[in-house]
Amino acid sequence: MKLFPYGHATHPQWQMAAALVLAQLRAQMALHGYASNPTLALLYITDHYAGQADDILEHLEAELPLITDWSGTVGIGICSNNVEYFDEPALAVMLLELPTDQYRVFSGVAPLGLGFEMHSALVHADGATPDVGELIYELAHRTDAGFLFGGLSSSRSDNLQFAVAGDGNISGQGAASGVFSGGLSGVAFGPSVGLVSRVTQGCKPVSKARTVTAAERNLILELDGVAALDVLLADLHISLDKPQEALQAVRATLVGLAAADGEPVRQTGNFGNDVVVRHIIGLDPARRGVAIADLVDSGARMAFCQRNTQAARSDLMRVCAEIREELEPADMPLQTAAALAASELEAAPHPARRIAGAVYVSCTGRGGPHFGGPSAELQLVRKALGDVPLVGFFAGGEIAYDHLYGYTGVLTVFTS
Repeated sequence: MKLFPYGHATHPQWQMAAALVLAQLRAQMALHGYASNPTLALLYITDHYAGQADDILEHLEAELPLITDWSGTVGIGICSNNVEYFDEPALAVMLLELPTDQYRVFSGVAPLGLGFEMHSALVHADGATPDVGELIYELAHRTDAGFLFGGLSSSRSDNLQFAVAGDGNISGQGAASGVFSGGLSGVAFGPSVGLVSRVTQGCKPVSKARTVTAAERNLILELDGVAALDVLLADLHISLDKPQEALQAVRATLVGLAAADGEPVRQTGNFGNDVVVRHIIGLDPARRGVAIADLVDSGARMAFCQRNTQAARSDLMRVCAEIREELEPADMPLQTAAALAASELEAAPHPARRIAGAVYVSCTGRGGPHFGGPSAELQLVRKALGDVPLVGFFAGGEIAYDHLYGYTGVLTVFTS
């Protein structure tokens, strides 16, 4: 598999940004080692361009006639290799060269038909869609691997998605132009498309793991047989007698949830992939309960947590290292070893790295500001993973496996 051409740019006028991106794509397509006949494109735009989404897609389709399929969405921020664009007009595109019988673009107007063996899928979703978490779970369990990656669109205007299928949208079914709102869309991949993915958590546990022994919908009433509110106050060392201090501490605290057979806190003191982080949305002094932004069943495992910059940095470096280790064979040819050992300045994208391209979806609450400076999160990815083609966006919720996460990053690479 050849390297995927990619480009990214920012400009107040979308036409100029598109011209800069197209110039990058065409220059790479002419290089040895890069895909020259791609058919699938991933397109991410910031919400500054949301009002011109139809024009952008139409222009790019006209300029890239080889591309028959498009998928993507809008984000408050988008990202590419070593850079992120937050609160500024920007777009990023990556061109994938995959066997046409090994992927299908799907959407509400072009649903997946019978006869395609779906092994995994990239998913873009509108968070306002009713029961979106259940739809994600259902779609994941329609795949052979039980594996999705992607995220919820994030925008201060329209939550738009791009989805153009090479075999055509269904005429007369609404937004058949390829730009629409609501529901789920994305790309389903067949079993021969190699993918390696990891979830990186951005929160650190501040309590031990406990079992929910009594709950009512989204209200946790008991933890290990003790009133949940009393446990929270004890873990945070606060008292309701000092409401201002208590309110400040509770606002900074979240809940990490895992299934009944899961273990939220690993031996390393961090969360695992089976943990989803949810907000505390209220306290019930009368019933001594803690309300969170999700439904909770008795028997679930949980731990209180807080966002932590150092934990987020360490965990991001860990998942990048795990991906590299999985792709590096024990016995390497000289070309592979040299490419992997190259210094950061010399480590240009190279087929020997076995990474054709990558998609990174991070939470809108992460990004450079959380990691210490502009583009710091993406710079960490480049430093740990190497210089590889990469695009992505900052989401209102991150999708991985069959879960809808929060405050996480989902890094997925296409392997050669």
